Amino acid sequence: MVGLPLKGLFVLDLTAHRAGPTAVRQLADWGADVIKIEPPGEAKGDVVGGNRHGFDFQNLHRNKRGMTLNLKTPEAHAIFMQLASKADVVVENYRSDVKYRLKVDYDTIAAVNPRIVYGSISGFGQSGPDATRPGVDQIAQGMGGLMSITGLPGQGPVRVGIPIADLTAGIFLSQAILLALMQRAQTGKGQWVHTSLLEAQIFMLDFQASRWLMAHEVPKQAGNDHPTGIPTGVFPTADGHINIAASGQGLWERFCKAIGWQEALSDPDFANGALRSKNRKMVNERIGAITRTKPSAHWLEVINKAGVPCGPINDIAGVFAEPQTQHLGIARAVQHPKLGDIRVVGQPINLTDNPQPEVLGATPDLGQHTDAILGELGYDAAAIADFRARGIV
Repeated sequence: MVGLPLKGLFVLDLTAHRAGPTAVRQLADWGADVIKIEPPGEAKGDVVGGNRHGFDFQNLHRNKRGMTLNLKTPEAHAIFMQLASKADVVVENYRSDVKYRLKVDYDTIAAVNPRIVYGSISGFGQSGPDATRPGVDQIAQGMGGLMSITGLPGQGPVRVGIPIADLTAGIFLSQAILLALMQRAQTGKGQWVHTSLLEAQIFMLDFQASRWLMAHEVPKQAGNDHPTGIPTGVFPTADGHINIAASGQGLWERFCKAIGWQEALSDPDFANGALRSKNRKMVNERIGAITRTKPSAHWLEVINKAGVPCGPINDIAGVFAEPQTQHLGIARAVQHPKLGDIRVVGQPINLTDNPQPEVLGATPDLGQHTDAILGELGYDAAAIADFRARGIV
């Protein structure tokens, strides 16, 4: 069987928290040999990822080997540089100035390994007036405009329910690393690639950002209604709520017929998209009066059969109970030596020639593979014991 596409790629992971580990997870899941490097001592662990054996940490750091190094000591730094001289990729998400203090920055590593692809994530970028500020996801959501357009009109700023700046920054960095590796195949030379929570968040504003850049419109909160496509939103049913997306003339006409509201098609107030947008409140009220007469299952069947996008509003348990979710197999098994058989969130990417394994590798315990990795570098048992005694590993 053909191996995973990143088999043979050697990655050093200096990341913690969420954005950096998200980037590295993309590499580890697809076959890279990743060594997660952490300081010795459980008390210095990754507080954002939670308890090491908890759901968050286990989901973020699977498919890696674990090593401890106290990079503030010359001996540990020398070991790291030995590894870096052989690595393809180094990933870090320190505050922008920390890597220089630790002497693990791109220029230092490229001096011994010009082929290195060095990936960085920071809160606000590697240069500029805010470069050295600490930054976390919610700060980026607010500074990047997302909280101003999330929530019900007049509600005040609302954060999104997932760490979207962290997650997207991590995914963008993994893409940048793969781009740099492709370019290295042409030039033989690595490079430094980086992104930030703020840049990722602004990119994710997408049409709301271009709405300002091109039309100088400042988007406002629209709640569950789509800002521009009417009607698209949440509608009540006899036993809950559903999402319906019937914007566009063709969808609108099919939708009205499907729910038995044919008179809307001859109503001059709803004749086109601009008028439906202008009369959004009336449109939503009329639809809601109809949909609340029957249960969600009825409308999901009727509206989807008409070819109009419509779906349930699940809690997280409902997501994984969905037959389609189960068919897609995105909940992946992990066989953990201490936790037993657990499941984590698998990859949303599907490759026909390289399917993701049915069972993923467990997240390593702190320093689990330190001795083995040092042995690969040529250190004997006495040297490793000495490193431990002196707090180097």
